[in-house]
Amino acid sequence: MTKRTSAKYKIDRRMGENIWGRPKSPVNRRDYGPGQHGQRRKGKISDFGTQLRAKQKLKGYYGDLTEKQFRRIYGEAERIKGDTGENLIGLLERRLDAVVYRAKFVATVFAARQFVNHGHVTVNGQRVNIASYRVKEGDVIEVREKSKQLAVLLEATQLNERDVPDYIDADHNKMTATFVRAPGLSDVPYPVVMEPNLVVEFYAKN
Repeated sequence: MTKRTSAKYKIDRRMGENIWGRPKSPVNRRDYGPGQHGQRRKGKISDFGTQLRAKQKLKGYYGDLTEKQFRRIYGEAERIKGDTGENLIGLLERRLDAVVYRAKFVATVFAARQFVNHGHVTVNGQRVNIASYRVKEGDVIEVREKSKQLAVLLEATQLNERDVPDYIDADHNKMTATFVRAPGLSDVPYPVVMEPNLVVEFYAKN
C-alpha cells in the first residue's frame, strides 16, 4: 500500500528514534544514523540543531510533509488565537490522512495518504481524495463499500501496536470514524516526545 518503506525507516534512523513505534523499525536494532558516517560520535547539538531536529521529527511523523506544506500549516497555527504549538498539533491531526491513520484503517501514515489519494474514503458521504483535506468536528469518515474488504484494511484494524485515541470514535465493523474534536499535544499518542514549542522557536528565529 505504501512505497515509502525504506524512506520512512531512514527517517527513524536519522532521528535515532522509532517515531511511529513500529516493531520493525531498524532503530530497535541499530540506534545510530544511516550511511557510512552514521556511527560517528555525535557532538553536542546547538539550540538551532535541537529546534531543527524537533521540526524534522514532527514533519516526518506526518508522512514527511514538504517544507512548504509544513510552513503553511505553521502559519495558520500562528494566526489562530491561543498557543501556537498546540494549534499546530491540532491542525496536523485534522488532516484526513492523519485521521485515517489514527482510526487504524491502515498501518502507516504513508499508507493513509495513498489510501485517501486512491479514493477509498468518503467524508460525510462525499468522496474525498485529498490527503491534506481538513476535517471538522463531527465529520464522519467512512471507507467506501467496495474498499471494505481490502487486505491492508483488515490487517491494520487487528494491529496491537497502537490504539485509537479518544478524539476519534472508530467503528471497525462499519469502517467509519467520527472526528470528535481537535486534540491538544497531551491527547495525541505519539510513541516519542514531540516538542512543538521548539518548532515555534525555530520558525520565530528563521
